[in-house]
Amino acid sequence: MKLVYFAWVRERIGIAEEEIDLPGDVATVGDLLGWLAARGEGYAQALQHRNAIRVAINQEHVSRDAPLAGAREVALFPPITGG
Repeated sequence: MKLVYFAWVRERIGIAEEEIDLPGDVATVGDLLGWLAARGEGYAQALQHRNAIRVAINQEHVSRDAPLAGAREVALFPPITGG
């Protein structure tokens, strides 16, 4: 699965994208966010306010309970603000 990071999520993690193989117990978006946060300091910083992170699977916005089965790409990005 391809993970893509945008804006300050990308800056804190330190990479724009990566290919990963998920452990068997990571089945939903919420599981993924928890698993990523445990991967290291940059991930933990980027995901410390998980409720603020928006997630898209295959370019469609999804909720935290959305299943990851069949996902080719998961994108994580902060809320969009305007001025």
